[in-house]
Amino acid sequence: MRLKIHVIISGKVQGVWFRVNTKNKAEQLNLTGWVRNTSDGKVEAIFEGEERDINKMIKWCYEGPPLANVKNVNVETKSQLNGFLRFEIKY
Repeated sequence: MRLKIHVIISGKVQGVWFRVNTKNKAEQLNLTGWVRNTSDGKVEAIFEGEERDINKMIKWCYEGPPLANVKNVNVETKSQLNGFLRFEIKY
């Protein structure tokens, strides 16, 4: 079953290569969507893909890249898929 989730990650998540590593992990899991920094120091992402791969991505978000210090991950399941063609970093 394909899912879409919206994730907000807080902690030390900017300036630690979080977006690039998120893109790499999402592509490894065949997920589509996007990731971006927010103006309040968090990272926001949308992921679409198979449920098992989404669950692996959520688990990864709690750890993040080596320099990150994740404090909280807020996950919200969305009802409608966008049908993204790839995963990208938004600026």
